[in-house]
Amino acid sequence: MDTAIVGARFNDFAILECEGSSELYKSLSLSIATDKELLKLCLNAREGQPIPNLLFGAVHYLLLQGTDHQLKEYYPSLVDKPKKNSHLFEAFKDFCLENGKEIKSILKNKLVQTNEVRRCAYLYPVFCYIYQQTNKPLSLIEIGTSAGLQLLWDHYSYSYGTENIYGKNDSFVHLTSNVREGELPHHLLSLNPPVNDRRGFDLHVSDLTKKEDFLWLKALIWPEHKDRLVNFEDSVKQLRLNPPHLIEGDGVALLTEAAEEISADTTLCIFHTHVANQMPNSLKEILLQRVHEIGKQRDLFHIYNNMEDRMLHADSILNGKAKHRTIGETDGHGRWFDWKLTSEVLT
Repeated sequence: MDTAIVGARFNDFAILECEGSSELYKSLSLSIATDKELLKLCLNAREGQPIPNLLFGAVHYLLLQGTDHQLKEYYPSLVDKPKKNSHLFEAFKDFCLENGKEIKSILKNKLVQTNEVRRCAYLYPVFCYIYQQTNKPLSLIEIGTSAGLQLLWDHYSYSYGTENIYGKNDSFVHLTSNVREGELPHHLLSLNPPVNDRRGFDLHVSDLTKKEDFLWLKALIWPEHKDRLVNFEDSVKQLRLNPPHLIEGDGVALLTEAAEEISADTTLCIFHTHVANQMPNSLKEILLQRVHEIGKQRDLFHIYNNMEDRMLHADSILNGKAKHRTIGETDGHGRWFDWKLTSEVLT
């Protein structure tokens, strides 16, 4: 990788991810994209990591730890009235150069494990759909689980632009999202699928009882996104009441063994969101091959995005027959999603 490739990633990040979501990170990304010193600093990141998220997370992490610098005056997560002027990038670059040693260490050792809990707002109807199809309790395997917050989607409550509330009404967590295209059937959202088993795999499991892990996941939340911060802190409360089974290791390598341990009387759901984009193509092929091999032995669903496109998919292998379904596009932070499954599919 060279600085030109990294620069292009920051440009793409500004346009595809930050537009309409974070003026702070959009402005910084466009400036970083042409700054050779900061692009060179970014080369310390591990291969496969989303570099803009990692650099911004590293800086935010140090600021949240209390590193004193004028840059904090621009962060809504740190001050009530953040500055907005043309000196933002100068302050950001000065902070990075002043704390270069610490930032390099974070880039080399940390992983982007956002574990955005509001993505459960589009996972919930998908799992309702699966339960409607099979009428069996679900068993969950999540690859790239981070702290396991998405594994607990059935412990949260949801609303989708109306006063109706679905899911677990007495949860600490209430997630809101909008259906941009399509329509979610009310009867589907009312199913509340039972979950028999759940387990999550990650190369590094985040333990939210530890201050360092908690602060790192908090740092990955964009500074303007106060609603995401509330969702995160509420979901941590819920997780401490219902901690899921998390395993540190390669989820792709351990997938077959994990599937064999799950009851055949349940519907196996293998899922991952915004994880496959960190996998090399060879590993994606191995993952799909293992899903296919497991499907020869039992029924399953595979829910994912960022494999070959930005769409959310819910593929299945039922009675040995594979079917590919596209749910639609989703916002990276779960603020909206498309629902392209038709009523004919749902019957």
